Amino acid sequence: MAGTPGDPGVTPLRVVLADDQAVVREGLVTLLGLLPEVEVVGAAADGEEALELVARHRPDVLLVDLRMPRRDGVSTTERVRADHPGTEVVVLTTYSDDDSLLSALRAGARGFLTKDADAESIVRALRSAASGMSTVDAKLQGRLVEAASRGRAPRAEETEGLTGREVEVLRLIAAGLSNGEIARKLVISEATVKTHVNHLFAKAGLRDRAQAVAFAYRAGLVRD
Repeated sequence: MAGTPGDPGVTPLRVVLADDQAVVREGLVTLLGLLPEVEVVGAAADGEEALELVARHRPDVLLVDLRMPRRDGVSTTERVRADHPGTEVVVLTTYSDDDSLLSALRAGARGFLTKDADAESIVRALRSAASGMSTVDAKLQGRLVEAASRGRAPRAEETEGLTGREVEVLRLIAAGLSNGEIARKLVISEATVKTHVNHLFAKAGLRDRAQAVAFAYRAGLVRD
C-alpha cells in the first residue's frame, strides 16, 4: 500500500482505469499522470480488457466506468473483488446510472465518483479505497441511499441485535459524520466510536461506511 504523498521513497498508488469513451479515458490518464502520488499502469476501453490489465498489473485500485461494452462496471467490479482481493474498486458514474449504484456497492466497490470529479476528489477516493475505506461523492450519496431504499418499507427489525448506542452511531454515519465528529456529538472518545462502529459492522454484516449508509436508510433510521 502506498504511503503518505510527499514522503521520501513513497511508492505511488498503482491504478488501472477503464472507460469506453476515449476522450474520458485519455483525459483521466493525462490528469492522473500529472499527480506524483498516482501511477496509471493501464487503461482499458471495456470490462474484459480491464480484467486482463488487473490480472497483469495487480494495481492498488481499479477506477472503472459503470457503463461499458462486453462487460459492465458492476460485473467487472464483482470479478475483480473475487479474483484479485488486493485490488480495490472506485466507480465512475453519471447521473443516469442511479439503478446501478447499489449493484456496484454490493459487488464490492469502495468508492463512487461522478465523471466531473476534480483531481483532488479522485485522488482522495483512490487513497481511501487503497486503505480499505469508502468514499462517496456528496452528489451521489443521496442517489445511493435512494436506490437502496427504493421500493422498500422501513424495517426496524433490521437493527435487531444492535445496542441503542450502535443504532445512534449508525444514524450519525448515515448523516455523513466522521468518527471524530460522532465522538464530539455524543461526548465520547473517538476510540469508543471506533469500537461501536466495528461492532455494528460485524453484527449487520457491513463492509464499509457506504454500505452502512444504505443499511441505515433501508432500516428507516434516516428520512430524506
